[in-house]
Amino acid sequence: MDIARTLELCERTWDESIVPTLEQYIGIPNQSPAFDAEWSAHGFMDQAVALVAGWMQAQEVRGLKLEVVRLPGRTPVILAEVPGDGDDTVLLYGHVDKQPPMEGWLEGLGPWTPVRRGTRLYGRGSADDGYAAFAATTALRALGAQKIPHARCVVLIEACEESGSPDLPAYIEHLAARIGTPSLVVCLDSGCGDYERLWMTTSLRGLLTGTLQVGVLNEGVHSGDASGIVPSSFRVLRHVLGRLEDDATGNVLPKGLHVEVPEERLRQAGETARVLGEAVHAKYPWLGKTRPVSTDGRELLLNRTWRPQLEITGVGGLPPLGNAGNVLRPRTAVKVSLRLPPTARADASLALVKALFEADPPHGAEVTFTGEQAAAGWNAPPTEAWLTESVRRASLDAYGQEPCAMGEGGTIPFMAMLGEKFPRAQFLITGVLGPGSNAHGPNEFLEVAYAKRLTAAVARVLADHHARP
Repeated sequence: MDIARTLELCERTWDESIVPTLEQYIGIPNQSPAFDAEWSAHGFMDQAVALVAGWMQAQEVRGLKLEVVRLPGRTPVILAEVPGDGDDTVLLYGHVDKQPPMEGWLEGLGPWTPVRRGTRLYGRGSADDGYAAFAATTALRALGAQKIPHARCVVLIEACEESGSPDLPAYIEHLAARIGTPSLVVCLDSGCGDYERLWMTTSLRGLLTGTLQVGVLNEGVHSGDASGIVPSSFRVLRHVLGRLEDDATGNVLPKGLHVEVPEERLRQAGETARVLGEAVHAKYPWLGKTRPVSTDGRELLLNRTWRPQLEITGVGGLPPLGNAGNVLRPRTAVKVSLRLPPTARADASLALVKALFEADPPHGAEVTFTGEQAAAGWNAPPTEAWLTESVRRASLDAYGQEPCAMGEGGTIPFMAMLGEKFPRAQFLITGVLGPGSNAHGPNEFLEVAYAKRLTAAVARVLADHHARP
């Protein structure tokens, strides 16, 4: 491979074609079905899929055959097949659905308003991960431009990843014969510790979500009349949450939600902490004198990747401050988001949490936990020598720096699915979600300069995969 030619093609394609199309994509409010129950009627998902599929189809990729596949009642998927040399297969994965808009965007920015500032492209879905289909297609185009052989490649782009990929198993079964048995999976929906090198994701956490509700009355009553007699639903809720989390440290208490961290992952966390230094925690938009839960970078990385962590992502039953009268409210509900260790069983964890919350409710209050998602995590299989060397070469070619590996705190349900279905496959899980990119939050951005080089790095790995012993 002439890496200079590859980088030039990627640079030119991003500037002339990908960025303008991504700007159109950002302008489409195609929220994932979990956040837009009427997604089909609204038609935004179809718009986004048509835009991305149309761009892919228009590229000069030898032999590319593309179809938008639709199963009844499910979000669509884009399936593109590119013939290769030999009978081996590579599966490249991404998604087009988006998280909801969120509040807090800086002046001049917005979720559905594409804005270029320097090398950054702001807007919802730019980095998570609307860019993936464009990068995968361009990597294949770069190989074709130099007549570099590669395996048969299948590009699969789904439209419900942000909802936990509930439609994907049906498509994997429906398309099994066309997907085949990949020996390499490339996923472009992950993160990077900095924008200086190629990052390889070695694990992903699982995710358990649900609604915890505490009810004490059929209707609200005067707090002056009832407090001290009727238990506060908020206090009961705090007590029940305390069974799960130590509110002084943030540690998740039940031993059944923890796993033993593999020695290799402990070593990688230490190495990554050494490379990143204070950037492990400095990348977050801290308020005032708030500080991280530890000063040990290795421990912070292990917290983020291999230990269960609780967050409350929504609240019900609480009026806005301006409408908060002196009322003892009848009920309080919260949305629970519990990240699980990569190797923890999601279904068993859900049963454990439900029993923990609902057992022996204080004062006989009505406590219910309704689970909504239980997605398994993923731990990479041992990396074969050819992929280790290929990632090293790709990082040096594209960035001039040695690569680095780390676990990610997010969840990609499809990876667990594929790991179980194709246990002998190798995985290159990578992405552009680096410092400040803020996927799922306000001011999400894509670092375009990094994405250009990542595209070239993927092309290198695809070439090395075909040339491996």
